[in-house]
Amino acid sequence: MILTDTHTHLYSEAFDADRKEMIQRALTIGIKRFFIPAIDSSYTQSMYTLEAHYPDNVFLMMGLHPTHVKANYLEELAHVTAQFEKRNFYAVGEIGIDLYWDKSFLPQQQEAFVYQIRLAKQYGLPIVIHSRESFDEIFEILEQEKGEDLYGIFHCFTGTLEQARQAIDYNMKLGIGGVVTFKNGKIDQFLHKIDLRYIVLETDAPYLAPAPYRGKRNESAYLKHVVDKLSNIYDKEVVEIAEITTRNAQEIFGI
Repeated sequence: MILTDTHTHLYSEAFDADRKEMIQRALTIGIKRFFIPAIDSSYTQSMYTLEAHYPDNVFLMMGLHPTHVKANYLEELAHVTAQFEKRNFYAVGEIGIDLYWDKSFLPQQQEAFVYQIRLAKQYGLPIVIHSRESFDEIFEILEQEKGEDLYGIFHCFTGTLEQARQAIDYNMKLGIGGVVTFKNGKIDQFLHKIDLRYIVLETDAPYLAPAPYRGKRNESAYLKHVVDKLSNIYDKEVVEIAEITTRNAQEIFGI
């Protein structure tokens, strides 16, 4: 059984004490591909170092996370652009709009989101969207930018059935992680109405650990609990869930 974690921050400081052991735990249970989202320029070198240590397993994205869109956002976007000019990546991400922590930079977040969507189109790459309390704002921009060259993943999808269908209409797959195991996560109540071909797996480690680890540090090996939950929701064997979602990830990332 081969699994793909489409969103995991393996370079995070949360793993500094046991990164090698943590990654090995995931490899041992069949998680062979880790797609690594960017946050801002301060993490770029850590991402490159991680890739150098695991060249067959680690696949990097590049982008500016919406919560890191601050007064220096133009400098950060210039850094993102410069990285694409130097080398290849597998997606532009994670990008989007986050209105949970700070609404004061909404115009800059919107500008950065559009800029990076167009960067993805320029390079023929998928986007990986971060959305928190911002579905309306995200969809407004996706409507503006929609087309065959716009596609990707709605990372950590926690919306409604209607919002799920709307995301899919914009050529997005839904990134499903630990939230699907939460008692109050809600998405488990309607996910069976979404065809599995639109689902990819993720952990968002070290964040959003699934039950029974909720509230603790997440890690890629915990993807197994997400797979088990989807197996119950879709009434399919774990191996089939793994096969379909890995194929979906291959379709998005092109490998």
